[in-house]
Amino acid sequence: MKTKNSTFGVLFYLKKQKATVKGTAPICARVTVNGKRTEISAKRSVLVSQWDAKKGLAKGSRKETVELNMFLGQFKAKIIGTYQQMLLTDAAIDGVAIRDKVLGAGQSGPTLLSLMEYHNQEQTIKLAHGTMKNYYTTQSYLRRFLHERYRRTDIPLSDLNYKFLADFENYLLNYTPTDHQKPLNNNGIMKHIERLRKMVNMAIVLDWLPKDPFASFKKHFDKVERQCLNRTEMENIAKKEFKIERLQHVRDMFLFSCYTGLAYIDLAELTPDNIIIGIDGGLWLATNRAKTDTSVRVPLLPQAKHLIEKYRKDPRAQNIGTVFPVISNQRMNGYLKEIADICGITKTLTFHIARHTFATTVTLSNGVPIESVSKMLGHTSIRTTQIYAKVMEHKLSEDMRNLEQRISATVQRH
Repeated sequence: MKTKNSTFGVLFYLKKQKATVKGTAPICARVTVNGKRTEISAKRSVLVSQWDAKKGLAKGSRKETVELNMFLGQFKAKIIGTYQQMLLTDAAIDGVAIRDKVLGAGQSGPTLLSLMEYHNQEQTIKLAHGTMKNYYTTQSYLRRFLHERYRRTDIPLSDLNYKFLADFENYLLNYTPTDHQKPLNNNGIMKHIERLRKMVNMAIVLDWLPKDPFASFKKHFDKVERQCLNRTEMENIAKKEFKIERLQHVRDMFLFSCYTGLAYIDLAELTPDNIIIGIDGGLWLATNRAKTDTSVRVPLLPQAKHLIEKYRKDPRAQNIGTVFPVISNQRMNGYLKEIADICGITKTLTFHIARHTFATTVTLSNGVPIESVSKMLGHTSIRTTQIYAKVMEHKLSEDMRNLEQRISATVQRH
């Protein structure tokens, strides 16, 4: 872009010298004014292998890639808009001045956009990838809300109040997705509100906000019945002979999670090094939950040991160094639907149901104390376990029969 008095350009590039061990590198915008370059951090990272240096964009068509490129387009537009505004006002123009205006330096106070950028910068190394993806989705909704309701790209944090939160909740309630996704339900909306709440809490701790806009706002989650398999359904899946090999593999990995409580991501990253000799001399599973980085120790049941041994020499697992030949969670869930149909199970079978099944049918229903179950699930609060796991009806019946027998025995002695 050229004007009578200056030249101007914007280009995105990867700062490869700051690449992480996971292969991601931060994205920066190079702003060139009259031949002088200034770097502006986009507060985003991407795998080096997924970056198109010629286009200055991420490669691929996955949802997160499309959202990243959309953000980069908006960020570039903001830089260009800032430059054009400075031209109109005859302001002194250089890269540093543009960067300060784009990042909010010199404004009356921190903004919602600067809070989101700060949050992402600080939390990317602390939170699991899936958790950060959820934050990016919430932030995407916030940007759309600002654009559609306020005709703005940003808002000072000092403008956040109860009405803003109520309007955002109402916006999400009436939001109609343009792709194949379903409209948000109440709990999905509350999750987005909850993430905004956590970011606002960060602003309060940083003294960026004088008062809490959430002080009078109440979240309201609907109670959801946690699906799990009962003993008969588990046995049907375990005993079923599958002629299709991929269904056998998925069935086995699903059952392993039923016997250990592992979430999909933790199973996918499980290596032989995670199988150790425990304090009792038996085989234990020792890992950290990807979601919370919480230590997990689970004594292995015979069924779990059998499945580990079954795949010990599997070439696909050996090739990637894992215990099982894992496929994507999406494909896993697709095959589980086939397995459910073949086994006559009417419940919507997903891999996460295995975790619920471990908590209920395998452990709590067999008298394992909830404190022990909570520890094996890697929960940081026993309240989470109480929500996750319900005691099955047959366990309640068994407990009452035992009570009845104790009462009868006491009566007979007297």
